[in-house]
Amino acid sequence: MTSLNVLVVDDNPTNRLLPGLFLSPLGHRVSECDSADQALAWLANHPCDLVLLDISMPLVSGLELCQQLRRQASLKHLKIIAYTAHAVPHEVQLLRDAGFDQVLIKPIRSQDLFEAIQI
Repeated sequence: MTSLNVLVVDDNPTNRLLPGLFLSPLGHRVSECDSADQALAWLANHPCDLVLLDISMPLVSGLELCQQLRRQASLKHLKIIAYTAHAVPHEVQLLRDAGFDQVLIKPIRSQDLFEAIQI
């Protein structure tokens, strides 16, 4: 399997840690950002295959960031997975309609994450 460049964007340091614990041992490169602005700057300078994106962040929400990323032609290939503690079925569909490829509910389990990124 090809290793992925993964960016985890979450304002909570603990929530940024868990995906890396699951993915790094499998050879994936995991980077972290704590805000939408930091993520945009990181993405402008680094290759990325997958973004795990928290929905509830201060200033710019994960939903808003996803929409910004989807408007950038250079990032059309990017797989974006919502990473949220609050999502009922109706909200999950809204997130998918907004441009997310998948939705994971926190706390995530390794198997759910592996299925979402298809490894």
